[in-house]
Amino acid sequence: MSPSTNASSPPGRQPGPSHGSLTVLQGAALYVGAVLGTGVIALPALAAEVAGPASLVAWLALVVLSAPLAATFAALGARYPDAGGVATYARQAFGPRASAIVGWCFYFAVPAGAPAAAIFAGAYVAAAVGGGEQTVLATSAALLIVVTAANAFGVTISGRMQLILSSLLVALLVTAVAASAPHARAGNLHPFAPHGWLAVVPAAALLVWSFAGWEAITHLAGEFKHPARDLPRASAIAVVVVGVLYLAVALASVLVLGPSAGRLSAPLAELLVRGIGGNIRLLAAGAALLLTLGTMNAYFAGAAKLGAALGRDGALPAWFAAGSLAGDVPRRSLAVICALAAIGTLAVELAGVGPKPLVLLTTGSFVTVYALGCAAALRLLPRGTAAHRCAQCALACVVALCLATGWFLLWPLAMSACALLYLRVSRRRTRDAAVRCDVS
Repeated sequence: MSPSTNASSPPGRQPGPSHGSLTVLQGAALYVGAVLGTGVIALPALAAEVAGPASLVAWLALVVLSAPLAATFAALGARYPDAGGVATYARQAFGPRASAIVGWCFYFAVPAGAPAAAIFAGAYVAAAVGGGEQTVLATSAALLIVVTAANAFGVTISGRMQLILSSLLVALLVTAVAASAPHARAGNLHPFAPHGWLAVVPAAALLVWSFAGWEAITHLAGEFKHPARDLPRASAIAVVVVGVLYLAVALASVLVLGPSAGRLSAPLAELLVRGIGGNIRLLAAGAALLLTLGTMNAYFAGAAKLGAALGRDGALPAWFAAGSLAGDVPRRSLAVICALAAIGTLAVELAGVGPKPLVLLTTGSFVTVYALGCAAALRLLPRGTAAHRCAQCALACVVALCLATGWFLLWPLAMSACALLYLRVSRRRTRDAAVRCDVS
């Protein structure tokens, strides 16, 4: 067990030097890919449907929250560069039970969220080339295969691919916003809150999906060349890029598309149509694929490392532990994530329930991870520092998000119960095995 995950280690203890290969730009690209992903594909329309133009308030609030939240997790990642990420911080602060809860909530949220993300992209492809649900399913399967294969060759390849993908999608979003800007109408802001100001709360609960990701790259902190220096820099770059682009796309959706924004399943495609004209559904489908591929790539990389760390620390079976060290590839954990995501995709398609419940279930898990991570930061980060003050602010905001998520918190509560039950059964088996050895 590494020092960063040893519960008996003093909170201020620094782990040994890293031998990773991720650069600042690659790390920022992974951050951007983790956060700036499927949110811009469908959620501007869903949020506008719930709150109208007032959904812009929810977008702005979550952009503002991103700064202290990203700073908190970057400070923790720089101090404890370990594959366990938030699970490591919870162990340091509260012990192995809290670590297992965080690990299970995050690890099993990724296979639940991946089908929703893939279905969003598949819908864009189906709109461009036809084929209906068969095209959606085929696209989802292709995304799972590509992301799994990329990460199976190691995080260095994933980081380079992410840098290219993030650059392309940023350029595409800037083009969509700039091209559609001449069609913006201030009159589309009225009425600003057609469903009342309280509608901003459920809109914010939906938009948590768009901003989940600030904790994901902490699992790859040990892969940076210089975690203490590079991780905060990568985080700061990503906060600025993500904040500007999200607000620009959300504002363009309201000002350009007007009341129809809430009825569109592909607002980004419509912005491109308004700004450029012609039949550009294939371009919109390409954008959806890039965004989804970037998000899934970052989350698969982080979650696979987390699963290996949980296996190493006894929160999952020891079979998962292969690949937990910096530089190693956690292929076993990655294979489990891919298999569960494939099962989830098939289940959603067969049941015909759509991706929205999966979005809310996933965000329920993420806000739970955020809450425990920020609480751990209050115990681990030096008091009186800027990082500690950021953690205080972030925790207050995350508690509000937990309340907005509502009954979808039942999913992370169920995962928490499963994690504690596994620990209890595992320890009982260990004690029984020790007793048998003593008897023999």
